[in-house]
Parts: sequence; C-alpha cells; structure tokens
Amino acid sequence: MVQVYVIGEEGILKELELAGFQYLGGPTDGDKKIELKPGFYMEHDKDVGAVVVGFDRYFNYYKVQYGTLCIRENPGCLFIATNRDAVTHLTDAQEWAGGGSMVGAVLGSTKQEPLVVGKPSTFMMDYLAKKFGITTSQICMVGDRLDTDVLFGQNGGCKTLLVLSGVTSEQMLQSPDNKIQPDFYTNQISDFLTLKTAAV
Repeated sequence: MVQVYVIGEEGILKELELAGFQYLGGPTDGDKKIELKPGFYMEHDKDVGAVVVGFDRYFNYYKVQYGTLCIRENPGCLFIATNRDAVTHLTDAQEWAGGGSMVGAVLGSTKQEPLVVGKPSTFMMDYLAKKFGITTSQICMVGDRLDTDVLFGQNGGCKTLLVLSGVTSEQMLQSPDNKIQPDFYTNQISDFLTLKTAAV
C-alpha cells in the first residue's frame, strides 16, 4: 500500500484521511531526534510514494532527513507542497516563517522542485472549475496576499479582489516595486455588507 509522508500539521492529515490515503509523519514526528554518530544509518519506509510538505510548527531535522530519503531513494516518490508562503501571521506582533521555509529546506536537500497544489498554482482552480462545470472567468478570487492569492486568481484566469486586512498593506500594493495588481481592492471583506445595503 502506497503511503504519504507528511511534514505538516493536522489539517493535512484530515484531508488525506478524507481522500482515503494512508500516511505517516506529521505532528507525531515533532519530538523525534537523530543521534548523529559514526556509522549511523536512518531507515525509511520504502512504500512512501509521496512526501507532502506544508506549514509545520514542529518542523525538525528528523523530518527533513526522512522526507529527503523518501524523495531521493523511493522510485517515483512525489514531492508535493501545499504552498510556498514566505511568511504567516501566527500572532499580531510580527510575521513568522511560512510554509515556504519548510518546502525550501526539502527542496534544498533533494534538489527537486515540488508540485505545488495550493496557491498560486492553478492545480486547485482547474480541479474546481472542472468539478462544478464553471469557467474560471466566472470566479473572483478574494485574498490578502499578492504573491499567492491574487497571483493564483490571475494564473487561473479569474477576477481578483485584494483585502487589506491581512498580509498586504495599501503601501505594499501601491509600491513601485509591486508587479502584481488585483482587479479590485478593499479594506476588508465586510465592506461588501455596505454595498449590499446600498443596493437595497
């Protein structure tokens, strides 16, 4: 039975369960350590057919090495990334390293580019459009990140709406260095309530 090795948290495990995949890793490997000593050889499951990497607060050297061995040594093993977000907002005090840093560590050790199934890849958009029988021109992608949410919508042929209540500030949007421009932007998603009231 093909298994999935997970560098990530509970959300990924639940999605794999719903899809009927068996997995190992995830949060349970968060406390595992490697005792580096002469002659030490790390075993790994030869049935792992994919390594899925996402945001992981319990990221460690054990996980990097285990995922690397699977990708390098298991024939046909896929390297899948949920996203490549550089930062995330775990607290309101500062930005924290995002899932892209975990993906980058595995990329660095395997020298293999991942298949990105989350934003800004069109993988998910193409799947949804096909499943629900709609065209991407009927969709408006709403999000707070230029380099993932808005780029995801643009890559998929959707209209895009940036909300300034998260990662991206108006100053960042208007910066001459910014090359990603949404079709629309607003301060927060609740601004739509005002539009609805005005329309009534």
